[in-house]
Amino acid sequence: MEKFKEEIAKIISNTIDLKLEFIESLIEIPKENGNGDYAFPCFRLAKELRKAPQIIAQEISEKIDINGTNIDKINVVGGYINFYINKKEYVKYVLANYSSQGEYGRSNIGKGKKVVIDYSAPNIAKPFHIGHLRNTVLGGALYNVYKYLGYDVKGLNYLGDYGTQFGKLIEGYKRWGEEYNIDEDPINELTKIYIRINQLCKEDEAVLEDCRENFKKLEEGDKYCVELWERFKEVSIKEFKKIYDLLGSKFDSWDGEAFIAKKTDEVKELLEKSGKLVKSQGAQIVELEDVGIKTPCIIEKTNGSTTYAIRDLAAIIYRAKTFDYDKAIYVTTYEQTLHFKQVFAVAKYLGLDEKYTKGLEHVSYGMVLLPTGKMSTREGNTVKIEDLLKEAVQRAKEIISQKNENLEEQEEIAKKVGLGAIIFSNLSTTRAKDIVFDWNTVLNFQGETGPYVQYTYVRTKSVLNKVETIPEIAEIDFEKLTDQYSIDVIKLIARFNEILEMVIQKEEPAVLAHYLVDLAKAFSAFYNENKIIGTQEEVQNSRLYLTRAVSEVLKTGAELLGMQMPEKM
Repeated sequence: MEKFKEEIAKIISNTIDLKLEFIESLIEIPKENGNGDYAFPCFRLAKELRKAPQIIAQEISEKIDINGTNIDKINVVGGYINFYINKKEYVKYVLANYSSQGEYGRSNIGKGKKVVIDYSAPNIAKPFHIGHLRNTVLGGALYNVYKYLGYDVKGLNYLGDYGTQFGKLIEGYKRWGEEYNIDEDPINELTKIYIRINQLCKEDEAVLEDCRENFKKLEEGDKYCVELWERFKEVSIKEFKKIYDLLGSKFDSWDGEAFIAKKTDEVKELLEKSGKLVKSQGAQIVELEDVGIKTPCIIEKTNGSTTYAIRDLAAIIYRAKTFDYDKAIYVTTYEQTLHFKQVFAVAKYLGLDEKYTKGLEHVSYGMVLLPTGKMSTREGNTVKIEDLLKEAVQRAKEIISQKNENLEEQEEIAKKVGLGAIIFSNLSTTRAKDIVFDWNTVLNFQGETGPYVQYTYVRTKSVLNKVETIPEIAEIDFEKLTDQYSIDVIKLIARFNEILEMVIQKEEPAVLAHYLVDLAKAFSAFYNENKIIGTQEEVQNSRLYLTRAVSEVLKTGAELLGMQMPEKM
């Protein structure tokens, strides 16, 4: 809450010769409630003042005058000065601010700034499997939060529609296409062909050479190969969109590798002009040891074919020209960390405005692991996301039916709960960590899960539906919300915008997921300890108003993650 931080900063500035902005930048919110509402750490001052932080904190606190302020008391713990805000004034400020903002937490900090997010990027003609799931929901959540904070956001689905694998698929289709019903079940049938031809390639080098020749023909524009490739792409996107509709994913561009591959000549020309492109053992590379990267970036292979790197560099040029971005985010696994370090380093030699190279950011994430370990399309041991989502909905329906067999619209509610559980489980773990997928955890209605957040939201709606009208801010007696359970909830509501800004600062949706769990827990404690309906009118009005605020923040936060909230459960 900027109002109180500013007030505390001014009070401290009266006691020590430091700039107001610097003081305010140090003020933080303590993790423990017992340590006040705000804290000023004195550790950064120790070196300059040549005193222990505890002594500095004590000396400053002794000079502070809180008369006529919104601060009730201060104390010193270690090197921190803790400030306790007048509870009534705190409640009044937070709830009045909530009321005036309409869509709470929304801001325009991103006004005039453009962000492109490259995410999902499945390979066409292959199943959309669980390995793509985390990528898709991470990118989708970042897309939503950036947009909510006023940024001009573009979602880019950089499809894997280029490479020797399509030469294989074309060869497989030539040989056995009539055996498979691609129109009825495109992805599964194409996958069968791919697995079959891949096995044959292992057994017969001549078949692999035929596949390479097919890809060469595709690059050269051979009519038969191009028409087949376009058909594979069309049926794949149609199937992918079914998954995206379930996950709420949004894309503004579907240009894949094939589109960008036609633009790679410019990259070579620019690198040659920079003097950085050199030959090494028949390949063309850029050495990066001078920027601390020992492995060179391969731009062109010994056989003259292009690489992922040159296509990613061509994409940077294209996106800079097309979208004029301030930030370009790439959501991919941590296995590609070196690749993007190389690409971003080489991008500085393309003659682009520094704005574009500075704005490049790799948002990496860990794997989704099953008991069987990693998956491979070549071997056919994938878990298809469509099957996973269907199972999630079915399992959610069974649980909901057991809890409330007379509940109406069970199918629709189960869909929101099942899909929400999958999305939340992928986002609530810090993205750098691997996830071990476990149904018992994902669909737990009591743990730190999506269903728990949804259930708490439903509880708020149940309370609100018991009254005809919700009171307005003018009818609220703020004094009635100064108990600790109410304050705990209000403190979290106050942080919603800060949490959203933290999501984009860290590119970490888990921050929002954890926040929603904390808010749900705080409201549950408030609900269990404070009777809402049937109390004195002033008390009921105040608690109803707070309940509505919680309800709206839970709903907004969950929808930013990509979840839908049921009204009943």
